Amino acid sequence: MSTLNIRPLADRVVVQSVEEEDQTFAGGKLVLPETAKEKPQKGKIVAAGAGRKDEDGDAIPMEVKVGDIVLYAKYAGTEIKIDGKKLLILKESDILAIID
Repeated sequence: MSTLNIRPLADRVVVQSVEEEDQTFAGGKLVLPETAKEKPQKGKIVAAGAGRKDEDGDAIPMEVKVGDIVLYAKYAGTEIKIDGKKLLILKESDILAIID
């Protein structure tokens, strides 16, 4: 990805969705229409904030980093479009798991 001109704040991340296979093979090749596809729930972190602060003002570091592949909640985040690419801004708490 080219240089991303967005910097998420606090405990937010910018995720680029990893598209799932858009074909199914049940005795042949069948292409699924856009309306039949589920919203992706897996993506790659392309930008991350510095983390949040606790009640005392101490920094709590992020558990995720740029480059991590993550699973996130189905209806989480705010979708944006930059340079023709769909991205999602999520809070770290909307991330369910890191895929190793």
